[in-house]
Amino acid sequence: MAGKREQTGAEGDGPRDPELLERIADRSPSRLGVGRAGSRPRTETLLEFWADHGIARDAVLTHVPASFAEEHGMVAISTLVEDKGEFLANPDRGREISEEAADRLREECEVGPQVQLIVADGLSSTAVERNVPELLPVLLDGLADRDLRVGTPVFVEYGRVDVMDAIGEELGAECCVILIGERPGLASAESLSAYSVYGPERGGPTAKKSVVSNVHEGGLPPIEAGAQLVDLIAEMCETERSGIDLREDDREFVAE
Repeated sequence: MAGKREQTGAEGDGPRDPELLERIADRSPSRLGVGRAGSRPRTETLLEFWADHGIARDAVLTHVPASFAEEHGMVAISTLVEDKGEFLANPDRGREISEEAADRLREECEVGPQVQLIVADGLSSTAVERNVPELLPVLLDGLADRDLRVGTPVFVEYGRVDVMDAIGEELGAECCVILIGERPGLASAESLSAYSVYGPERGGPTAKKSVVSNVHEGGLPPIEAGAQLVDLIAEMCETERSGIDLREDDREFVAE
């Protein structure tokens, strides 16, 4: 977490306007106005930095518990990745599933849903554990209220965003949504994003994906994110578009 703002450095080296600094720093999780000791960071600031760095590393390197998928009613599969080292070094293998995984999806999941929900660990297992238990029920209830037919939720270990294209293609889904742990920073290791696409297909352009990001208690709370996503998914299904295609009517181009 960002460090506390106290008096800076040597005597007489404090901020010219402490109240203004306080107002600016309160608007950002960044380490603003934390002071210094000569040319070095203060001990407290350095210890907080190391602690937050450790939390971020844990979010990347730890795993979502094996029981998580079953507890939340999801079918669990993995990508082509075999361990964390390969996941970090070879992102492409986190975007594809094996023939065995595809067979399991077709056997255990509803085929041809309107909306396919997917959860993937991505780069933060912490984000998945903290946010999905609140967000997933809101999504399921909200989509049911809109009379949208939701398929069997799927959990993917070692998943990247584009694995939703492979899963959606295999299941013949009309629309796919993936809730995925984002790369942690030093302000938060709990940030989750929700990417969605209409008409998923392998190799589809990123521009056709919509995203709701910064989902965590210190950003967009999971329950509010769920409400936004329900509106977005309903619009995607109604218009049969996603990404920049969904917002093209909002853009104005002026001819020179």
